Amino acid sequence: MTPGRLPGLRRLHHSAFSAEALAAAKNATTVSVCLPARDEERTVGRIVKTIREELVERVGLVDEIVVVDDRSTDGTAAAAANAGAAVVRVPRMARSESGKGVAMAVAVGQSTGDVIVFCDADVENFASHFVVGLLGPLLCDSAVGFVKGAYRRPLAGVPGEGGRVTELAAKPLLELLHPQVAHFAQPLAGEVALRRSLIETLSLPADYGVDVALLIDVAQRIGLEAMAEVDLGERVHRNRPLSELAPQARSVVRAILARADVDGGVEAPLGRPLWRFEPSSLDVPGATTSGAAWGTGPSVVRPEGPAALWPANGRPRERDETKRAVAPATTRARR
Repeated sequence: MTPGRLPGLRRLHHSAFSAEALAAAKNATTVSVCLPARDEERTVGRIVKTIREELVERVGLVDEIVVVDDRSTDGTAAAAANAGAAVVRVPRMARSESGKGVAMAVAVGQSTGDVIVFCDADVENFASHFVVGLLGPLLCDSAVGFVKGAYRRPLAGVPGEGGRVTELAAKPLLELLHPQVAHFAQPLAGEVALRRSLIETLSLPADYGVDVALLIDVAQRIGLEAMAEVDLGERVHRNRPLSELAPQARSVVRAILARADVDGGVEAPLGRPLWRFEPSSLDVPGATTSGAAWGTGPSVVRPEGPAALWPANGRPRERDETKRAVAPATTRARR
């Protein structure tokens, strides 16, 4: 964790919050946990199961779990659905956009929570305190609009050597071009939480640059005094080879340059708003869940559960179109 404290930026530890206390404090606020995933069959089911058992069923802190399957070639969708998540598949669009930013935007449109928690689906040591820590500042202080996770990242068992794109690409550029957010320990962290009313005002790049773009854009929109950073401890995930990191680094650099009006930072605009789709349907091989998608959205697999937990007639509540809102198609995780 970077030492020191920026004026207005809250820095906290996940141990400052408990799931039981937050569940009691959230009142009518609803919470969605969303996991963008591509080929994460090995880890996504256990992550969903942990959230469902400990935060949905045990204390009622989380209201729904949504996994966005970004064209996986393995059993990611089935593993997530069998563990109790609502699974949404990224639809094939006119220009075949794909990427983490697309998956996150789909999650915004297909979830219903007032607060959205994003977690990566490849974390091998995931525990419920990841979600609890991210939710804490938002549910305890109405002035906070955005929370970023921070953690220690080992590489092949060596402490502190993880995060190669972060240390070699993101942080040097942020120090030069966006110093207001350069002190965040993990600017590329996929573990974030924010209010729906905030993210619905922002544009998300389609690719891996989405995490740093979101950090920069939020800081400009609401200021550091409305942001928080929470230490989540150690985070272990699948370390990728350099051949896979190069495209990710390029996306990160492009997002940072684009927000500094530097040549080379042009982001290709998305073909259409990611939360407006044509009707589709889905059959996930291997999933034991029941139900199928209904119109206006990407494909959704609904987990089994009492009918009362689903929107009436399978349709979501409508949102005020004047607020750039969405008519979400997702469903609630079983309790």
